[in-house]
This record gives sequence, C-alpha cells and structure tokens, in this order.
Amino acid sequence: MSHPVEPFELRIAVQPADIDRLGHVNNTVYVRWVQEAAVAHWRSAASPEVQASLFWVVARHEIDYKRPAFLEDEVIARTWVGSASRRAFDRHTELRRAADGALLARARTVWCPIDAQTGKLTEVDDEVRRRFSVPEESARA
Repeated sequence: MSHPVEPFELRIAVQPADIDRLGHVNNTVYVRWVQEAAVAHWRSAASPEVQASLFWVVARHEIDYKRPAFLEDEVIARTWVGSASRRAFDRHTELRRAADGALLARARTVWCPIDAQTGKLTEVDDEVRRRFSVPEESARA
C-alpha cells in the first residue's frame, strides 16, 4: 500500500451514456467520477476489516469545470487526501484527458466517516487518520 499523500489514479473511458445534449460529458458525470476515484482509492488502501466497519458519505463537493470531455476520450482521475478535522476529511481530485493531459475539472470533496453498524457519524482510529489525511501544515504546502 502506498503512502497516503501519494496520489491514486483511476483511468476512465467515456461512455455514450455520459454524453449530454451538448455533445460532451455532462457535469454530473464529473461528480460521479470524483466519487468513483475516492471509493477506488479507499478500497485499494484500506484493509478489508476497516472497509467492513466504516463507510464514507459526502458532506460537500466543490468542483471547477475547466474543459469538456467527449465520447472518444479517456480520462484520468487523480485523487489525494488533504487535511482532516475530527470527523471531516478533505480529498482533492483532478480529472485530466489522458491523450494530452488537459485539465477537465478540479474538485475538493469533504467526506465524513460513518460507523457501518450504527449508521452514525463516527471518529476513525489513528491508522485510518494516518492513511487518509495529512497534517494541516502539509495540506497548505
């Protein structure tokens, strides 16, 4: 498993259902990709035991759309963890076109941990905090 500050990448092929009436990827699909990248990172870096005991829900998405993506494009979703408070974890994501590296969108998402048994907001142990957040000073650098 990689160090938590290293970005995680997910390759995505644009599908016909992703295209809107304007002929490019719909903005809501970008949000879906941001979430899919975060979930894929979680599944690749968290132990099966931790995954079974903890879920994450989105409290906030901030997304800046820079360029459109089109049907023939392959997209690289690059995500990395940011700072965290007691129960809110920042995650950053960039969506880039694989062919030319053009920035399509940039997002910041706030994720909150949920106890899988109670369904309630919870705190995480030190291991999860270490893997899925960086100290505030590192986040500003």
